[in-house]
Amino acid sequence: SPIKKGNTETLLDIVLDSARQTGDVETELVTMADWKNFKGGCVHCNFCAYKQTEGHFCAFKDEMTPMYPRLMATDGLVLASPVYISKLSWLMTAFIDRLRAIAHGKHYTNTLVHKVGASVAVLWHRNSGAETTLLSMDHAMMHLGMLPVTVALYGTYGATGVSSDYGTGAFDPNDKLGVLKDKFGLRTARALGRNVAQVCKIIKLGKSALESQQP
Repeated sequence: SPIKKGNTETLLDIVLDSARQTGDVETELVTMADWKNFKGGCVHCNFCAYKQTEGHFCAFKDEMTPMYPRLMATDGLVLASPVYISKLSWLMTAFIDRLRAIAHGKHYTNTLVHKVGASVAVLWHRNSGAETTLLSMDHAMMHLGMLPVTVALYGTYGATGVSSDYGTGAFDPNDKLGVLKDKFGLRTARALGRNVAQVCKIIKLGKSALESQQP
């Protein structure tokens, strides 16, 4: 979201807090709201495909540059976007497109395969694009070889929250974090955080077990 400390960041923070509460989990919240030098989405110049070298991910040098090593090192990634006309924000679209550099690069390829992923969306009215926004992020993760985690029956594609007054479209100028009133949304966010942490642990233990069996 281009809004710092807004509803999307607030709901994402609740997801991460729930993940930490499972124990032995470190999280980091990255907001693009203060990315002043961000050059935007991928322009398909094919630098990453043909000229990429170690430590030199993309032709663009901006806030994404230090993100690449952090993304490759993480066990799980939670993407959160506000809903813009039933779709992702332009910032999230650009972020996902720029992941090409570590998915299909000459030196860095398939680096996100088997990492856990999850999606969070915040919208103004109920039934106004949450699922299409979540699915866009889920599909991107599948394209990258990641393993999307959801909340099953309570959040088939991820966690959602409404930021207007109980999803009615009403706005209280004195309360700019309406998502905190969405009790069901908060419930799905907490459940998503737990699920992401648990699946990350399961995969990490599984990888460790497989490595111990290697001759």
